[in-house]
Amino acid sequence: MIGRLNHVAIAVPDLAAAAATYRDVLGATVRPPQAEPDHGVTVVFIELPNTKIELLEPLGENSPIAAFLAKNPSGGIHHVCYEVEDILAARDKLKAGGARVLGTGEPKIGAHGKPVLFLHPKDFMGTLVELEQV
Repeated sequence: MIGRLNHVAIAVPDLAAAAATYRDVLGATVRPPQAEPDHGVTVVFIELPNTKIELLEPLGENSPIAAFLAKNPSGGIHHVCYEVEDILAARDKLKAGGARVLGTGEPKIGAHGKPVLFLHPKDFMGTLVELEQV
């Protein structure tokens, strides 16, 4: 069901500083920041030859990333994102198998302009999983 690893998301307390580290220290291609108000974050994508890193900074005090950073002030890995061909079929299969889909269970449009869903970390070895339709 799952396809390629699309990205690994890292919550950061300072998006500009984190992006500069990837660009200046690691020599990575860094995309411009983009606000994602529906998800409560500002994101920067780091392009790698085989996947992406998504840097996340809170957008507003109600951001889920703000709560994550309150517990992890230095930041850290927030979630992994896998590609799926049909997000509704994947959701239905996962739910039938007992996995919990966060939120309403209906896909939202993610930072790549494609439908996404998040799966409860307790169902996946403590890891928040994002599914993105490709």
